[in-house]
Amino acid sequence: MKSGLVGRARRARRGRPGGPFLPPGCRNPQKVEIDSRCMTVPSPYRTVAVASTFSPRFKHVLAEAKRIRDRFSADLHLIYVGDRNEETSKKFNDALAQLQLPADSPIHYENGDPAQAILRVLDRHKIDVVVAGALEKEVVLHPFLGNVARRLVRDAACAVMLFTHPESKPKPLRQIVFVADHSEHALSALRRTLGLASAESCERLYVIRIITAFDKARASIRVEAGDSTKSETRDEEEDALERFVLSAGATAVPIEARCIRGNTGLAASDFVQSVKADLLVVPMQKNDDAIQQLPSNIAWISDVIPCNLWVIR
Repeated sequence: MKSGLVGRARRARRGRPGGPFLPPGCRNPQKVEIDSRCMTVPSPYRTVAVASTFSPRFKHVLAEAKRIRDRFSADLHLIYVGDRNEETSKKFNDALAQLQLPADSPIHYENGDPAQAILRVLDRHKIDVVVAGALEKEVVLHPFLGNVARRLVRDAACAVMLFTHPESKPKPLRQIVFVADHSEHALSALRRTLGLASAESCERLYVIRIITAFDKARASIRVEAGDSTKSETRDEEEDALERFVLSAGATAVPIEARCIRGNTGLAASDFVQSVKADLLVVPMQKNDDAIQQLPSNIAWISDVIPCNLWVIR
């Protein structure tokens, strides 16, 4: 068993023959390839809930929820905003049978505003992760979150998984991007991500740190104000990210660490699209039961979502 680096960090230059693609606004990301082996992560989730509507994608979202339920060896709950009647019961029974899910899977009926109703059920039944469809509309290459999905990302106390294009036969999550912030919660979230990545036979897990012009300006202001914390150089930023990844322990999942620099956090969105990511993972910490707001460099995910999204709380 080992944990080591395959290749040292190297600057990627735009336009270099055979070099990696650099999205607009993303200058000189550093890349470290990490090859490590044999890591086991206990399942972090006991309950998975799926926000259900009888839309054309209903069974597709349910199939994705089944995939997550199986990956984490969890119990599956279904949430429906509306009344229980013979018609809805039959639709759920048919769908559960078609997907070979337990016929006695709990179904929670709730009335009211869809987002508020779902949030109430999540809190009442202490759900660990909720699965839902993500999209409201797509404009050219920019898919926009639906209102309910946006509320779940912002306000759910549990983890959230959103699928932009759910499939009745879910596609493997081959390319995963994880947003790192060096916190203990982020480290725990990375270990959870490694467990899912391994189960999905992930071909590449990108662990990225987003560094914007605002981040650099804020660091400079702190130094000028007498803060003893030194502003990190580029090499120090990349070394810190490398140490963060290695501290997660050994894994068979191929990992690539990158610092993504740009004027805004949207440079990260461009990167996610450039590597054709199947899943974007964003750790969000809860402080004293209060839900942390999205950091400015990743706040764009509450509106524009480049791929499937997993918010880990």
